[in-house]
Amino acid sequence: MLLNIRDFLKLESAGGIVLVAAAALALIFSNSPLSGLYEALLAIPLEVRAGDLGIAKPLLLWVNDGLMAIFFFLVGLEIKREVLQGELSTPSAVALPIIAALGGMAAPAAIYACFNWGDAVAINGWAIPAATDIAFALGVLSLLGSRVPISLKIFLTAVAIIDDLGAILIIAFFYAANLSAEMLMLAAIPAVILILLNRFSVIRVSAYAVVGFVLWVCVLKSGVHATLAGVLIAFAIPLRGENAPLEELEHRLHPWVAFGVLPIFAFFNTGVSFSGLSAAALLEPIPLGIAAGLIVGKPFGILTSSWLTIKCRIAKLPDEANWIQMAAVALLCGIGFTMSLFIGSLALEGAPGDYAGATRLGVFAGSLISALAGYAVFRLASQPRQ
Repeated sequence: MLLNIRDFLKLESAGGIVLVAAAALALIFSNSPLSGLYEALLAIPLEVRAGDLGIAKPLLLWVNDGLMAIFFFLVGLEIKREVLQGELSTPSAVALPIIAALGGMAAPAAIYACFNWGDAVAINGWAIPAATDIAFALGVLSLLGSRVPISLKIFLTAVAIIDDLGAILIIAFFYAANLSAEMLMLAAIPAVILILLNRFSVIRVSAYAVVGFVLWVCVLKSGVHATLAGVLIAFAIPLRGENAPLEELEHRLHPWVAFGVLPIFAFFNTGVSFSGLSAAALLEPIPLGIAAGLIVGKPFGILTSSWLTIKCRIAKLPDEANWIQMAAVALLCGIGFTMSLFIGSLALEGAPGDYAGATRLGVFAGSLISALAGYAVFRLASQPRQ
């Protein structure tokens, strides 16, 4: 198990570096003479049609609704494996990251809400600073090498996975729009078939893929965000036997998601023009609320809830770790980036004005400062291990 965790951490760390490169490339395009080409790329119309059933979206939404469903499928696989066999499989092991993650979601959401309470549109973005980007956070940790105990890397991974689960629930309950009862009822049919495939121990991945695609289309048409279909499909994949389909799929998909899906998402969603922006723009309620939520809310929520959990003897401090190192990890959890941008695109989708630009500015600033602060604290507080 430890070897699997080490491999997972290495892959996520390398993926974080590629993610940074993709985001930087998007920023270069958006702030150069090629900005028009970049915007045209996002708006390329694509349509898939079979008879009367058709899906027509610009390329940006195919990335956000389609490719990100694959990302959430992988997240679902990881959550299921961790709950059944991994670091989240025992009450003693799961208590600290669960409580820490809950505190780390509640505090930044409250801070954002305080800054945007009077804006009926902006308040919908309360969940934007609540998420952690596991790839970026582990990418920063990888730069610190042996200064970071493996127990803290596992803790950060567990917190981020629980964050992802929280984000899934938030999207399902708060960011569904124009619900179609007919399509939701139709979605129940492939969902039940997936459950039956699992119950009858069907291990052919192709069967889950075909039924899963039908579920994705139904969910997409229902008004519930299509990425949730990825999670539902993942929970149906069997995790039993020597060559468990879940482990095989997770192993095969992880590199594609880390080096393909997430960098593409970053490239399509992080392009923002800084033309005309000033330092004062960061003091607007939306970017300030997001940045403060990530920089202050995340570490405050995680550290406070962790301290209370340990003081109440519900859990113990991770092995070979101290509170300064825990503070550094809590700061790194303020790197929201991919998930924060994704939630922002849902929360403020179609809103008038430049809400998208304000969201990106806040996410960039908050994530960058959190990364630099977490790295600096770790460098100052830890020595390389022999």
